[in-house]
Amino acid sequence: MKRKDFLRRGMIGAGTILAIPSVLTNCSKDDSAITDAVDETGEVDYESGTSGDCVVSPQETAGPYPIKTPAQLVRENIIADRPGVPLLINIIVQDQSNSCEPVANVLVDVWHCDADGNYSEYGSYTSEHFLRGRQTTDTNGNASFLSIYPGWYRGRAPHIHLEVLDSNENSLKITQIAFPEDVSDEVYSTSEYNGTADTSNNQDGIFQDSLQYNMLDSITGNTTDGFTLTKTIII
Repeated sequence: MKRKDFLRRGMIGAGTILAIPSVLTNCSKDDSAITDAVDETGEVDYESGTSGDCVVSPQETAGPYPIKTPAQLVRENIIADRPGVPLLINIIVQDQSNSCEPVANVLVDVWHCDADGNYSEYGSYTSEHFLRGRQTTDTNGNASFLSIYPGWYRGRAPHIHLEVLDSNENSLKITQIAFPEDVSDEVYSTSEYNGTADTSNNQDGIFQDSLQYNMLDSITGNTTDGFTLTKTIII
């Protein structure tokens, strides 16, 4: 599928497109009990714990550039005028307190930097709103966005910010999604990006103690046709 076809298909109905086969990276979860990942306080120990099927996603900072008016940015296509490798973001929200059943009708906000490492709504881009958006999960807990592969900036590994909120806009989870470095290196070798990121996932202060839970579940595709990302967020 050529890039223009990827974009056209996504704009028609990004919410209906799910990850395709030929997985480049798949951070599969072990079926072992999640008790191995819980410390004496009852909190998940992301640094030493093992993967489980129903581990609450790490709570992370919203960072310095959260969406200022997310209710005004209800849209699937968040690209605006930003160049870059197309990326379809598929988010699945599940409820840890209910055996990780899908959560319908919650709000999912995403935001990330452009290929040059810039965020909209701040600095030189205060009047622009690229690469930010909000969607509501369907009955299967799914929400999708058509975007570009995020760039990087000094001191941070490549990432996407994400917040899940209830229908009254009460925050349920703020987290961040990490990317496999081999895929990022492939993307960043293209002309629209600034070369290899200066910070690895293991050097990143946000991901150091929780990388396996921040890492996307799977990513498929290539730099010509675009990529599809899938990530389950457990609240």
